[in-house]
Amino acid sequence: MHNDSASTLVPSTSTVSHTVSDYLTCLQIVMVNTTLPANIGSAARAMHTMGLSRLTVVDPKLPIDETSISHAAGGSELLSLATITPTLESAIADCQLVFAASSRNRHMPRPVVTPTQAAKIMFDFIDKQTALNLANDSGSTQSISKPHIAILFGREDRGLTNEELAFADYHIQIDANPAYPVLNVASAVQVIASFIFAYAQTHTQTTSSDNISSTNAQPMLNVHLRQQWDEPAITQQQLQQLVQRTTDLMVQRGLADSEHLKSLPVRLSRLGSRVQLDQKEYQLLSAVIAKLAKS
Repeated sequence: MHNDSASTLVPSTSTVSHTVSDYLTCLQIVMVNTTLPANIGSAARAMHTMGLSRLTVVDPKLPIDETSISHAAGGSELLSLATITPTLESAIADCQLVFAASSRNRHMPRPVVTPTQAAKIMFDFIDKQTALNLANDSGSTQSISKPHIAILFGREDRGLTNEELAFADYHIQIDANPAYPVLNVASAVQVIASFIFAYAQTHTQTTSSDNISSTNAQPMLNVHLRQQWDEPAITQQQLQQLVQRTTDLMVQRGLADSEHLKSLPVRLSRLGSRVQLDQKEYQLLSAVIAKLAKS
C-alpha cells in the first residue's frame, strides 16, 4: 500500500538535463474541427517559428491542401508529418497532461492559467516524469519514454465545446482586450507557443546552473511531495476509462440515473485531474470498482 506520509525517494529533477528541443518535443498542438485549411498552415508556421513540431488535427472540415502549404511557409514539413484523427479522445489518449486554450469562463471550469504559468507547469511535469522514468529504467537513457502533453485549440467560430474542454487539466487564457478577447486560432497558437519558447530558454539555463551547483553540494534527502509521483502519471485514456467505470458502477448501484447523468462524468473527470493519479493508484481504484461491480 502506498503511504503518502513516507519519505519516498523521488529522483531529483536537478540531475536531469534537457535542451530546449527535448522539452518542446514532448508537446503536441491539437487543432479540433478546423474549418479553413489555411489556418492549419498558419498554425504550422507559428509552431515551426517557436520550435514545436508535433501537430494533430482532429476531424477537420476540410483536409490539408495547397492553401495550408502556402500559409505554412517554412513550416510545411509539419503538415506532411501531421497526424489526422477522427476524435479528440484518440488524439490525446496517451497524454498525461492536457491544456486547452479558452477565451472565456465556463460553467464548470478547470483551473485557469496564463501562458507563462502553463509553461512552468509543463516543464516541471516533464522534469519530474523524466527523472522518474530514468529511475524506473535503471538509469538507462536509451529507453526513457518521453512524457506526452497536449494543448488543445478549438474551432474558428466557437472554440472548444464544454465537453472538449472537460478533457483538459488546465485552461489557458491569454490576456487581451476584455471587450473582445478572441484570437484567430493560428494567432492563439502563435501567442501561447511564443510564451512556451521564451520560458524554455530561462528554464534550461536555470536547470543547467542548478546541475553545476549540485556537483559541489552535499546530497540531500528529497522530501516527498504529493505532486511528485513515485509512479508514472496515468494517461488521459486511463482517466476517461476510470470515469466511465465509476459512472457505470454508480448507475448499477442506483446512485445515478443513466438517462439523467447531467454533469456527473465531467465532475468525475475534473476530480481525477485534481487528484493526479499515478499508475499504482489507477490499478488500485480499477480493482475496487471491478470488485464492487461483481458483488
